[in-house]
Amino acid sequence: MFDNFYGTGRAQIDEKLKAGKDVLLEIDWQGAAQVRRAMPGCKSIFILPPSRTALEQRLRERRTDSAATIARRLADAAADMSHYREFDYVVVNDEFGRARRELGEILDGGGAALNSTRPELKSLIDSLVR
Repeated sequence: MFDNFYGTGRAQIDEKLKAGKDVLLEIDWQGAAQVRRAMPGCKSIFILPPSRTALEQRLRERRTDSAATIARRLADAAADMSHYREFDYVVVNDEFGRARRELGEILDGGGAALNSTRPELKSLIDSLVR
């Protein structure tokens, strides 16, 4: 993701799943597509920022990237976020506690109201990918 290469080995994932544990991977949409092909029964969750302004502010407040890297991430974000419908669920991270609860609902087998095709996401997506 963003010119970085990370990986979680399939054996590590299988080990956790066999032990009855959930596995949560923080990966980009391309990595998620690979996981869905390899594990069709997985649940995929796309986490969106509440606005482009909030995304930029969060990137800057982390103070881990250069201005050039932040600019590139923002430029790439629209294309990345346009893939949200490829996921089963979408959580909008506008308030951390709520986003955490919604993730928990999905992991617990619920979260139908958080599906990626819900109509109310359209206006948010339009504002994010402009």
